[in-house]
Amino acid sequence: MPAKVYTDKDADLGVFQNKTLAVLGYGSQGHAHALNLKDSGCQVIIGLYPGSKSKAVAESHGFEVFETGEAVRRADVIMVGLPDMKQADAYTSSILPNLAKGKTLLFSHGLSIHFGLIKLPKGVDCIMVAPKGPGHIVRRLYTEGKGMPALIAVAPGSSKGAKKTALAWAKGIGSTRAGVLQTSFKEETETDLFGEQAVLCGGASALVQAGFETLVEAGYQPEMAYFECLHELKLICDLMYESGIAGMRFSISETAKYGDITRGPRVVNKQTKAEMKKILKEIQSGKFTAEWVKEYKGGLKNYKKLLAAGEKHPIEKTGIYLRSMMPWMKKKNIKGVQAAY
Repeated sequence: MPAKVYTDKDADLGVFQNKTLAVLGYGSQGHAHALNLKDSGCQVIIGLYPGSKSKAVAESHGFEVFETGEAVRRADVIMVGLPDMKQADAYTSSILPNLAKGKTLLFSHGLSIHFGLIKLPKGVDCIMVAPKGPGHIVRRLYTEGKGMPALIAVAPGSSKGAKKTALAWAKGIGSTRAGVLQTSFKEETETDLFGEQAVLCGGASALVQAGFETLVEAGYQPEMAYFECLHELKLICDLMYESGIAGMRFSISETAKYGDITRGPRVVNKQTKAEMKKILKEIQSGKFTAEWVKEYKGGLKNYKKLLAAGEKHPIEKTGIYLRSMMPWMKKKNIKGVQAAY
């Protein structure tokens, strides 16, 4: 049975009448939520740490900006729009001391709550509204009269009105225009981490690099390897995005299609899937989160080492050169990668 899809008719912005909404952080998701809610007629304030460079930006967008603790004290619904590994410290130092019964904490990702990095007090609702796309697109779609689909969730122990609050927030940012699905903190967190690690970021990056290396090691020009293993990936991803895997296959040549269905399973095979299952178990057990917290608190030494190694991969140098030949492409060369060459 298909999941229920919530739309504009299922959500009521009247839930926020005479209430103040606070967005802590003014990054990718934070700025989009804040601006969309403000344009939807809601009273929104911004909470930032002292000295934040985002203060001037938020004020230029018409928001009152307060230090984090004061924003929490003034607000009824508080979005914690901070990076995962900064949430627990901010919660202990600035959020928890200013929480009171009847307030609502809102997250756009469930890691801190699901894995217990944040312990909720009684009498405080905890919800999630997670748009399925980056903040700048959440904002752009809203201004175009459209919306980004989103997930909502209600943490155990929340009041009966918590779901209405989540749906109202989803409506305020435009997501009910497209459709909203209900999930749980557990399901969203574990599937999100798995997708990032095994497919979207980790899996795709490793596959592209391995394909590039295989061709170059076989004597082919790195420029040819780049075009075939990275550049054209966008074409295939766009076709999948628009029409699914079957739709992508409809659009490619018979030769490409035959190679896809006969050779693809040799690359992503039973051994690959077994490793995916191990990754999922590490996520479900909390092993990954514990490892990530330890790495973060230890100064991110291995994290920085691995990122630096990735930036020095030959595919990056080849890509910078080839992208310079494509004036139509919107390019964003990362400073660290540029410096490596």
